[in-house]
Amino acid sequence: MPAVSKGDGMRGLAVFISDIRNCKSKEAEIKRINKELANIRSKFKGDKALDGYSKKKYVCKLLFIFLLGHDIDFGHMEAVNLLSSNKYTEKQIGYLFISVLVNSNSDLIRLINNAIKNDLGSRNPTFMNLALHCIANVGSREMAEAFVSDIPRILVAGDTMDSVKQSAALCLLRLNRTSPDLVPMGEWTARVVHLLNDQHLGVVTAATSLITTLAQKSPDDFKTSISLAVTRLSRIVTSACIDLQDYTYYFVAAPWLSVKLLRLLQCYPPPEDAALRSRLTECLETILNKAQEPPKSKKVQHSNAKNAVLFEAISLIIHHDSEPTLLVRACNQLGQFLQHRETNLRYLALESMCTLASSEFSHEAVKTHMETVINALKTERDVSVRQRAVDLLYAMCDRSNSKQIVAEMLSYLENADYSIREEIVLKVAILAEKYAVDYTWYVDTILNLIRIAGDYVSEEVWYRVIQIVINRDDVQGYAAKTVFEALQAPACHENLVKVGGYILGEFGNLIAGDSRSSPLVQFNLLHSKFHLCSVPTRALLLSAYIKFINLFPEVKGTIQEVLRSDSQLRNADVELQQRAVEYLRLSCIASTDILATVLEEMPPFPERESSILAKLKKKKGSMNVPDIDDSRKNMNGNGHVEHNNNIEEPSEAPAQSPASVVAALIPTNRPRPTSSSPIIPSSGIMPASHPFTDLLNLNSPPATGGGSLLVDVFSDFPGQAPAPPAAAATAEVSEDNFLRFVCKNNGVLFENQLLQIGLKSEYRQNLGRMYVFYGNKTSAQFLSFTLPQLIVHAKPAEPVIEGGAQMQQIFNMECVSDFSDAPVLQIQFRYGGALQNLAVKLPIMLNKFFQPTEMTSQDFFQRWKQLGAPQQEVQKIFKSQHPMDIDVTKAKIIGFGVALLDGVDPNPTNFVGAGVIHTKSTQVGCLLRLEPNTQAQMYRLTLRTSRDSVSQRLCDLLSEQF
Repeated sequence: MPAVSKGDGMRGLAVFISDIRNCKSKEAEIKRINKELANIRSKFKGDKALDGYSKKKYVCKLLFIFLLGHDIDFGHMEAVNLLSSNKYTEKQIGYLFISVLVNSNSDLIRLINNAIKNDLGSRNPTFMNLALHCIANVGSREMAEAFVSDIPRILVAGDTMDSVKQSAALCLLRLNRTSPDLVPMGEWTARVVHLLNDQHLGVVTAATSLITTLAQKSPDDFKTSISLAVTRLSRIVTSACIDLQDYTYYFVAAPWLSVKLLRLLQCYPPPEDAALRSRLTECLETILNKAQEPPKSKKVQHSNAKNAVLFEAISLIIHHDSEPTLLVRACNQLGQFLQHRETNLRYLALESMCTLASSEFSHEAVKTHMETVINALKTERDVSVRQRAVDLLYAMCDRSNSKQIVAEMLSYLENADYSIREEIVLKVAILAEKYAVDYTWYVDTILNLIRIAGDYVSEEVWYRVIQIVINRDDVQGYAAKTVFEALQAPACHENLVKVGGYILGEFGNLIAGDSRSSPLVQFNLLHSKFHLCSVPTRALLLSAYIKFINLFPEVKGTIQEVLRSDSQLRNADVELQQRAVEYLRLSCIASTDILATVLEEMPPFPERESSILAKLKKKKGSMNVPDIDDSRKNMNGNGHVEHNNNIEEPSEAPAQSPASVVAALIPTNRPRPTSSSPIIPSSGIMPASHPFTDLLNLNSPPATGGGSLLVDVFSDFPGQAPAPPAAAATAEVSEDNFLRFVCKNNGVLFENQLLQIGLKSEYRQNLGRMYVFYGNKTSAQFLSFTLPQLIVHAKPAEPVIEGGAQMQQIFNMECVSDFSDAPVLQIQFRYGGALQNLAVKLPIMLNKFFQPTEMTSQDFFQRWKQLGAPQQEVQKIFKSQHPMDIDVTKAKIIGFGVALLDGVDPNPTNFVGAGVIHTKSTQVGCLLRLEPNTQAQMYRLTLRTSRDSVSQRLCDLLSEQF
């Protein structure tokens, strides 16, 4: 680099920096900067041409001001002019300014590229280096396109100086990272490999970085680098430190180059040539031997450089996984670091041994360090090191040591950091299942896991233990006995109550012969936990109670009393209330045979891999966890298979036998196998063809005359009552859950900290009836509870809702004509003296008045052609918002109200449906076709109806569901 003369000191810049540092306040600094900016601007705009020194000084000041955090919007052209100077210092400042301030989209890029091209062609090594550094620092696509063909030529040219080769290699590396598609692979690639033989180790180091990156993209083009890399590595590791004096760092010969060469070799499998492989093995053995030698310096830099090479060599040994001797030696070397005083070394040793544990050659050697790892788990201060110790125990576990490792991990779990508890829980569950020869040990382990860390036991864990117990007859009795004993503890975690309720509900009869676990004792034990549990767990326990009625007829009366209690029948939660009512009614009217059929023991689950592995892999990211097919569907709190969070199955079901209808009705506490039908009625509403199942009484004819309860809620009604007070109308209309009801009729419509509104509805042709449940979630009363008379109902709303109570309101509806806007439910009440206003959009939509229509393929396409007018068809192409699952799609289309027609469309992946919308005045036929494109994750939806407004509205509603 040229020497800087005294005149280049730029005294004016030094004075300006001194003035800035002496400013007493931010305001003074800004004032001084603004003064300087005004002076620089006037100098640049003045008539007198500035010399190179002045331009350089003022550009430097602008650069300093920018680095202080102030915007610079001028001076760029002057910096570009400095690039044409023949003075190094002026050109250097110009390139520095451009590298820092010029945007890649700047209009000056073309001028800058011309100046760079001139410097690259000048053959002046100093100017060439400045130009290459600028290209690398800016790294824009425009620069890559302009110079990506010139830089390889400079790199492999025979007359290029070493310093320029270094810069060219690193510049090309930078462009390959920013614009990899622009870097051409050509004949220069073979020549750049030979830079590994260069006499200048700086060139070799830069070239190794470039070749490593390019080899990952095109390994075949750089395969010849293997022999050159081994040869160069051999020369380095066998040389004395004095041989490479300029590149020796604290008595370690060329550590950076050694690390880069070892990383390059990890891009390829072990060399096929025996001589080359032998030479590489010698290099690796030499590195391992040097690690055993006494340190030549006590400085930390020496040990860091030495260990950096060692760990990279061990990574290569693990990557090749072909030399048992080297793998065992590497394992022993890492074992020495497990008790090193340096925390980083302990961490790296544990991390590397995790990978070694997966090798068949070194697995046994890793197991010899188990006690050391367990001790680290107990005594290590750093949480990240403890986490790596858990990972290593998990990796080294096999049938011979599984019980000891699981026991140690459970012991550590009691005092483990909260950040890693969930991960430990998943690993314990996986190991217990994978290596369980005796499944009684598995049951004991999982129950102990729930006891120790219940809050961190995910649903996947307790679902899995249920599946295994269900599928193994030999462990069911033991599981029932064990959970019964565990539930007797004064304080049980809710997950244990879930497992206990499920297992006792299915297999409580296996331990009922003992007086200490008689049916009544089992029921009382479960019910004693009921009031402490959340709503999903209470729902599961109610399902266990109805199972008890089938298993133990002697406790039927006791359970019926519990179901009949006000706390159940008037529960604020719609789900619990519905279960209590339906289970009580079922136990009263169903015969013993029907009960036995409906509540029989559930069939085994289909064999499949554990989803806990998938959860662990997702949590750990790139961790080495076996790949599995996570085919198990998620299960919700009711025990139903839940295909999608936003969809529930329709309430209408095909005609079935009484036993099968009631079986579909019962939301059992058992997660259903994935092989079951995707359409599972979760609402508890059975087909109206049965005398006791028409819960909404829609079979009875509508009343006539002045006492009619059926009103047109979609148009102005002359006799309707006045609207509620104006204050209520100011409430913002809630539509949070509105679209969730497009394909379902039951669920929670609205919920906040005070009030929960649940719906249960059914439609028949142009008539509908809706139960609306208002639940007070607080302990105080709701006073002056008023509702609109937009929809006339049979029983006026009570003005007071007690704390924790629920009120029901029935709406009867008639669709007079097609509509688009849903009615808004305005609610007003006083809570704690404050007036509360709520506005909730009721999910009364046009598709609710569909009647499904079965059609043959010929009838469908004949009708499709009849509805061929442009105004009758609406088509929409949209991106999928949810996973494209066939069963979920079918359930949504059926829930939308149309009949799903199988075998009609020539393309079996498409879905077609047909239905008729019934209104008081007319009927509107509808045909739909849904075409999924799984590769593009998109849908095309086409609807044809006899009314264009209906087509558009139905298209908008249905497209939001996918």
